[in-house]
Amino acid sequence: MDVSALLTSAGINIGICVVLVSLYSILRKQPSNYCVYFGRMLSGGRVKRNDPRWYERFAPSPSWLVKAWETTEDELLAAAGLDAVVFVRMVICSIRIFSVVAVVCISFVLPVNYYGQKMEHKEAHLESLSIFTIENLNQRSRWLWVHCISLYIITSAACALLYFEYKTIAKKRLAYMAASSSKPSHFTVLMRAVPQSPDQSYSETVSQYFTNYYAPSYLSHLMVYRDGIIQRLLNDAEKMRQAIKHVSPDVSCNPSMKSCTFCTGPGPTNSFKIISDEAGGVKKLELGELTTLTTTEEERPVAFVFFKTRYDALVASEVLHTSNPMLWVADLAPEPHDVYWKNLKVPYRQLWMRKIATLVGAVAFMFVFLLPVTGIQGLTQLNTLSKNFPFLRPILKKDLMNRVITGYLPSVILVLFFYTVPPLMMYFSTLEGCISRSLRKRSACIRVVYFTIWNVFFVNILSGSVIRQLSIFSSVKDLPAQLAKAVPTQAGFFMTYCFTSGWAGLACEIIQPVGLIWNLISRVIVKNKDASYETLRFPYHIEIPRLLLFGLLGFTNSVIAPLILPFLLIYFFLAYLIYKNQIINVYITKYESGGQYWPIFHNTTIFSLILSQVIALGFFGLKLSTVASGFTIPLILLTLLFSEYCRQRFAPIFQKYPAEILIAMDRADEITGKMEELHNNLKTAYSQIPICSQESSKAGCSPPCSDQELPASEVLKAENLEAEVIKAFQRSNSHDLEVKSCPSGSPSRYSPGFPEIYKRT
Repeated sequence: MDVSALLTSAGINIGICVVLVSLYSILRKQPSNYCVYFGRMLSGGRVKRNDPRWYERFAPSPSWLVKAWETTEDELLAAAGLDAVVFVRMVICSIRIFSVVAVVCISFVLPVNYYGQKMEHKEAHLESLSIFTIENLNQRSRWLWVHCISLYIITSAACALLYFEYKTIAKKRLAYMAASSSKPSHFTVLMRAVPQSPDQSYSETVSQYFTNYYAPSYLSHLMVYRDGIIQRLLNDAEKMRQAIKHVSPDVSCNPSMKSCTFCTGPGPTNSFKIISDEAGGVKKLELGELTTLTTTEEERPVAFVFFKTRYDALVASEVLHTSNPMLWVADLAPEPHDVYWKNLKVPYRQLWMRKIATLVGAVAFMFVFLLPVTGIQGLTQLNTLSKNFPFLRPILKKDLMNRVITGYLPSVILVLFFYTVPPLMMYFSTLEGCISRSLRKRSACIRVVYFTIWNVFFVNILSGSVIRQLSIFSSVKDLPAQLAKAVPTQAGFFMTYCFTSGWAGLACEIIQPVGLIWNLISRVIVKNKDASYETLRFPYHIEIPRLLLFGLLGFTNSVIAPLILPFLLIYFFLAYLIYKNQIINVYITKYESGGQYWPIFHNTTIFSLILSQVIALGFFGLKLSTVASGFTIPLILLTLLFSEYCRQRFAPIFQKYPAEILIAMDRADEITGKMEELHNNLKTAYSQIPICSQESSKAGCSPPCSDQELPASEVLKAENLEAEVIKAFQRSNSHDLEVKSCPSGSPSRYSPGFPEIYKRT
């Protein structure tokens, strides 16, 4: 690939970015699009946004950039939680690292590569990209010392920044643990694989076991049930709510007892009528009788076991409870909103088979994905393409088409194929049996990281080598040399992929095309005038792998083909502004992992550093520079030692709870008298079938009632409806029940300082 093809790809993507970002700054001002671009603000229900004047609504403005830049970390933490702060710090850490890398490599390595051989250089746009890579140096060149010293500087700076960032985020996680003193998960252990007894139910078995072995610390327990009669009633109520959600043209939160005209009236209404079935004899139920509808046959061998103190729950979750590790398996319970109820019903003995099956499925999909990647690499090799497809030769002779096909089309096709990867990996993580939604998303994130690095980096290099040489690595010892040969030849493709997946991907992220199209269809075609809206969770399993991939490309190309570094820096700066804007405006936080995504970032960055050192070692060997090769080997060993130190020093903080923090919280609650109140709320928090009073229904019940991830703005409406349906069975006289769509959110989910973020809008 030459520089002109690279500039063509850059120009196309810059044009796309400018158009989409300008369009966003206009669309976000339209009142009809507030539900797309301000879902978090609307779900809070605390801030009212004034409509701009008509002439301001159609003029692009950079105000959102200023607001995103001025949003502090404390405001971000109050609005979106620790996971969002950790993600933004990943972007900041990448900016810091690659600022150092860019300064070193652009100042020293790039000129050495460009003038590595005595030759007559062409105009800049006619040069081949290989002129800017390490391939342009002669064998035994004394300038290879510049690359070796630069590699040491890059590694030292990256390790130092990673260490201080790991230390800072570990402190934030400890502060997050100490601040979450009222979480019911600290007192709760999820007990799975409860042994079956022919003489008693699972509930009696759990009660007998913990009364016998944990009498001083055991408080109570709550069993997990299959979907019984009440659960089916709640599911039917949810379907009914979805059916009538878009019927009424107006939205009102005030209750109404007017007669139902849904079927026979002259106009639409947002009420429905529960008709009494006197012939069938609807039984009047008391709240205490609802549990009788879930028989012992419907119990699952899974229980939430509650302990009197946090430390007792921590000890119970860590020990081996029986000589058979497949029975009485204990884990600290996830938060109530984080529980993935569907997987709690999976027998524990099936989990190991599910893990193997999902691993085999992911590997098989990786091999299937080789086909499009190999075909894409064929587009970058024009000689091979014209030889295999003679009918394309007239098209390929045109200069513009040549640039578009080699510089833009391959990366676009690869990006389109990659849209299928995150949903499939999320499905694999669900099948694996994750007990919480945050764990499922984190597992999907790790899978997507592996898949992305393998297919975008290694498979592209492998397939390009096969197409050019019809050969593959002959042995493991040749791996560094083969990588060193292949990486410079793929530098152009990696740059265009940065433009397409990075720059254009960020522009698509901020414009929210799916939400915008759905909102347009809802208002124009469906004729829905309801003010309801959908809120989204931040797609960590999509964005973190993309960020890590660009970090890998930056490290591996730093001393090999440093021309990619300025383009990566532009991506990281744009990502910092756009992701902050999306976090504070669009995405809502219902559950989080407490910063557990950071070890994924740290470990992948260390892997990228070591891979770049191995590739440089191979190139020093190809250039017959034994001294530079000898100095690179200790650098690899030192990086591995640094990684092991960080793993020993910081990684356990992200895996376990420190006992001293939990004991301190227990003592503080006992002194203040809050312990009894916390104990009383445990069963309500983890109730699979929530039974709320009228007052608690207005505030919203904490446990989720279904396996679906409902938008936060809809959770309250669903819970109110479910509570009313249950109460309807207690009344002997029928009445009309009106349900309206009123956007609201749980006040406990938002900090009092959260509206301050929007004052600068």
